Amino acid sequence: MATNSSSNAKANNAVNVSQLIAQNKNKKSLNNYIEKLVPTFLFLIASITVLTTIGILYTLISEAVHFFMEVPIWDFFTGTELKPLSQDPQFGILPLLNGTIFSSFIAILVAGPIGLMSAIYLSEYASDRVRRILKPMLEVLAGIPTIVYGFFAFTFVTPLIRAIWPSVEATNILSPGLVMGVMIIPMIASLSEDAMTSVPNGIREGSLAMGTTKLETTFKVVIPAAFSGIMASFVLGISRAIGETMIVTIASGSSKNFTFDITESMQTMTAFIVEVSGGEAPAGSTLHYSLYAVALTLFVFTLIMNLLAKYVSRKFREEY
Repeated sequence: MATNSSSNAKANNAVNVSQLIAQNKNKKSLNNYIEKLVPTFLFLIASITVLTTIGILYTLISEAVHFFMEVPIWDFFTGTELKPLSQDPQFGILPLLNGTIFSSFIAILVAGPIGLMSAIYLSEYASDRVRRILKPMLEVLAGIPTIVYGFFAFTFVTPLIRAIWPSVEATNILSPGLVMGVMIIPMIASLSEDAMTSVPNGIREGSLAMGTTKLETTFKVVIPAAFSGIMASFVLGISRAIGETMIVTIASGSSKNFTFDITESMQTMTAFIVEVSGGEAPAGSTLHYSLYAVALTLFVFTLIMNLLAKYVSRKFREEY
C-alpha cells in the first residue's frame, strides 16, 4: 500500500510540474506578445503630437495660400498699413509685428532681471525651508488665468501709469507689456533656478576655497556654468510673451498703428486673430484668409524662437 501511495504522489507531482511548465509557457508567450505590442502603442502615442503639428501646419498653409493668391507676399510682409475693412483694403503685417515685438520686449525687460535675481536667491542664498515656501508662491503667478491679467492691466496698471504719465493713452502697449512680464517671471525664475541648482556643488566649493566671495562665485562661476539653461529660459519666456492673447487683446486696444511710441495703442498678431475670429469676416473673404496668413507668421515666429532656445542650450551646455 505504501508503494502505491508513493507512486501516486510521484504521478501527481509530475502532473503538477507539467501544468506549471505549461502555465509558464503561456505566461511567457503572453508576455512576449505584450512586449511586442508596447513599442507599437508607445510609437502611436508619440506620433499624436507630430501628427497634430503636421495637421496644424497643413491647415495654416492650405488656407494662407488663398490669401496670398489675392495679396502679394511682398506687400504683406513689407506693408505698413493694415486696413482690412476699408473700401480699399490693405494687408500689411508690419503694424502687427511691431506691436508683438514691442510688447514682448517690454515683457522680457521686466521678467528677465526679476526672474534671474529670484533664481539666484532661491538657488544660492535661500535656505531649504525658505525655498520650499517661496518657490511655490512664485509659481502661483503662472496659474493665474491670462484674462485676469488682462483686466488687471486695463483696470489697475493703465490708470496707475496714466496718473504718473498723463500722455499715455487709455489703451497702450506699455501696460500689457509690463503685465506680461509679471506673468512670465515664474517661467524664467523656475527654469533658471533649475539650471543653477544642477551645477555641482564641487564647483562652488572649489571657487570659495580659492578665496572668492559668495557673490563672485555666483556671477563668475555658477551663472556661466548654467548659462545654457538660463538663456533657454529667456528665449522660452519671450516665446510665451509672443503667443500671449488675452492680455494684449484687452489692454492694448485694436488700433493697427505702425508706431514706435509705446504710449499709443497697438495691436499684436494674436489680438488680430481674436478680432477676425469674432465673426466680422465672412467665410471665404480675403479678411477671413488673412487670419491664417497672420497665424502662419506667428507659428513661424515662435518656431524660430524655440529652435533658437535649443541651439543656445546645445551650444553653451556644460557637461559635468
